[in-house]
Amino acid sequence: MSDSQTLSDTCPLIESTQELTTFCEKIANAEYIAIDTEFVRDKTYFSKLCLIQIASPSDIACIDPFKVDDLSALKVVFANTTQTKIFHAARQDLEILYSDFGLMPAPMFDTQIAATLLGLGEQIGYGNMVKHYLDINLAKQHARTDWELRPLSAEQLEYAANDVRYLIQMYPLVLQDLQKYGRQSWLENDFAQLLDPGLYQVNNDQLWQKVSGNQKLRRKQLAVLQQLCIWREEVAIKKNKPRKWILSDNIALSIAMAMPTSKPKLANIRGINKATVDKDADTIIRCVKTALDKPEEQWPIPHKKRKLDKNKEATVDALLAISKLKANEHNISVGAIVNRNELEKLILDEPDLAILSGWRFNLVGETLVQFLKNNLVLSYSNNELRIIKNES
Repeated sequence: MSDSQTLSDTCPLIESTQELTTFCEKIANAEYIAIDTEFVRDKTYFSKLCLIQIASPSDIACIDPFKVDDLSALKVVFANTTQTKIFHAARQDLEILYSDFGLMPAPMFDTQIAATLLGLGEQIGYGNMVKHYLDINLAKQHARTDWELRPLSAEQLEYAANDVRYLIQMYPLVLQDLQKYGRQSWLENDFAQLLDPGLYQVNNDQLWQKVSGNQKLRRKQLAVLQQLCIWREEVAIKKNKPRKWILSDNIALSIAMAMPTSKPKLANIRGINKATVDKDADTIIRCVKTALDKPEEQWPIPHKKRKLDKNKEATVDALLAISKLKANEHNISVGAIVNRNELEKLILDEPDLAILSGWRFNLVGETLVQFLKNNLVLSYSNNELRIIKNES
């Protein structure tokens, strides 16, 4: 930053529409801005936005959405396609911005994802990244703040502001390192996936897949679980309450196993509380009957993991060794590139694998494909494992 663009040591709290409009006009022409949010979700279905922190190279502010009547000036900022929006671990921030503003803040850059390409490890925390690049130790005493409570103290605001104060300072340094290794363009696919609205939209018909233990159920029982999850989701949204407050996963699973078609049978399910039976018995039984009335071809199809034989298991071991060699070659954690589960899917020719696209393919995936085509082999000589061309 030049002397004329020094970020202020103090961070104003914006509490009016006029203050927000003025701030947004100040940062409108910045090449990039840093964004972070504070929110709560422990008692609601939807995340409740409690604070928005934004910094440009020369300006910084915390915005109180509880006090600002009209946030539309922010929507203009987020919609500016000539300005890069920088986040650290962006997914939750993007989810709440998409929910509250109805758009994705493109183009964006996630420093946590970039860190994996720079050998800083998988999912590095913001504090560790600030320490690495700026040699600053961030305070942690407000990490568990209830951001819904007002008023916010000066210490809380400083803690929140630091999430963008140093992010905006790190960004050019991260870019510089990426450019040094020729890896800047590798991230485009990852960022595009994060900006896909479909990532943040709920598919009601697939909600049953998120219930732990669903693998124990037969298809008919899965149809019941599917119907219960759809009902639970609709009620949770309507009441803005967490799903588990409407019906816990364990009870939903038990109901799906028992498939009760009467109130006494429902009441006999182990663990179900009397309040649920009294309040929701008719609706739950209707869900069960609706599911049982569906033709078999409409029942959910469980995803059953295909077992590998011993030869294929050994091949996966070889693929993992190759992946580690290539990761070490580029000083990147192998876990940031591929895991064993994905290598098993590669052996089974499953489509849409991350290792077959973007920077992961350039770095490792192409080598794995060539190995499986027998164009490359693993060789051990001079106490060293190597990947060499197959000359046979």
